[in-house]
Amino acid sequence: MKMKKSRIVALILALMMCFALASCGKKAPVEEPKAEGTNAAALKMGFIGPLTGGAALYGQAAERGAKIAVEEINAAGGNLAIDFKSMDDEHDAEKAIYAYQQLQDWGAQVVVGTVTTTPCNAVAAEAFTDRMFMLTPSASSPAVVKDRDNVYQLCFSDPNQGTASAQYIAEKKLATKVAVIYNNADAYSTGIYQTFVESAKTNNLNVVSVTTFTDDTANDFTVQLKDAQQKGADLVFLPIYYTPASLILKQAADMNYNVKFFGCDGLDGLLGIEGFDAKLAEGVMLLTPFAADATDDKTKAFVEKYEAAYNEKPSQFAADGYDCVYALYEASKKSGQDVTKLSAKEMCELMIKTFSSPDFSVNGLTGAGMTWKATGEVSKAPKAVVIQNGAYVGM
Repeated sequence: MKMKKSRIVALILALMMCFALASCGKKAPVEEPKAEGTNAAALKMGFIGPLTGGAALYGQAAERGAKIAVEEINAAGGNLAIDFKSMDDEHDAEKAIYAYQQLQDWGAQVVVGTVTTTPCNAVAAEAFTDRMFMLTPSASSPAVVKDRDNVYQLCFSDPNQGTASAQYIAEKKLATKVAVIYNNADAYSTGIYQTFVESAKTNNLNVVSVTTFTDDTANDFTVQLKDAQQKGADLVFLPIYYTPASLILKQAADMNYNVKFFGCDGLDGLLGIEGFDAKLAEGVMLLTPFAADATDDKTKAFVEKYEAAYNEKPSQFAADGYDCVYALYEASKKSGQDVTKLSAKEMCELMIKTFSSPDFSVNGLTGAGMTWKATGEVSKAPKAVVIQNGAYVGM
């Protein structure tokens, strides 16, 4: 009896091993990636930006805008959804590269980002070698796209911002004497300054004072403001980010220096600085492709969703992030291919071909009929806003 039992047990074990070996020989079917809450095959889209740190207002806004776009696309129930993952680079080049590598491990096919210029330049070098397509919402230095056919910008490049600023100040007769304060250690600031000065000459703008600072000295601007004041400047051009700009506005008020201030998209964020007195920004002008007070249906719907989700008005960076997602989505659809099955390298070549095509355009929050040059630069009309009663108002 004992022998029979042991034989039966051995037979059962042998059969179990056979079934196990048979099942090992068969591969489970590979499921298409799906975005959360949808049945559609998903494009894996990564995002990199400063979600914490000194430039967090930019990164958080861009990420929030991007997420609203993703939610809209997925809720629409089409045959292409977006699987979205964001990473924090803290406005640091090394951390941005690490974030990019994490997205690669996740399986990202395209990247929205990075948000600021220095980290974007670092990641772009890696992505060029890897053949990963990047669409940056706001890294505006020409260096980001130079000799990199896989990197495109949704924002104006720095040279365009400097040129357009000088033209706008001259055409609107905003000043007779102009002072410039810029960060000579920052690619964004330096690039805009250089083209502004060149354009100022051709537009007969009298630049009477040019002073600089670095990140290490961005706490006391008394010398720069006194130089502008003594030389009679009635407008100070600030091609810088909002954090040092907030200190300049405070110190100018302390000096009783009543002067106009004009900046570019880097100033968009002033009103979101915790503890900053918004009255100090009253009358500040800046070039930006988006104004939250616009009355078109698209902007109103976006502003309503953003305010409901985050209890604040969206900045240009939020609109940039939103438009980036839709631009990549529209390019994917226009290709006519099932992009969810493409590798990152295959997707890169497809996006380059589509974005650089003269018949591809996008109607977004930051511009109607946006097109792109093969160099990666976007073509759209600039707009100017002024801060009034704590809000950005179109000029």
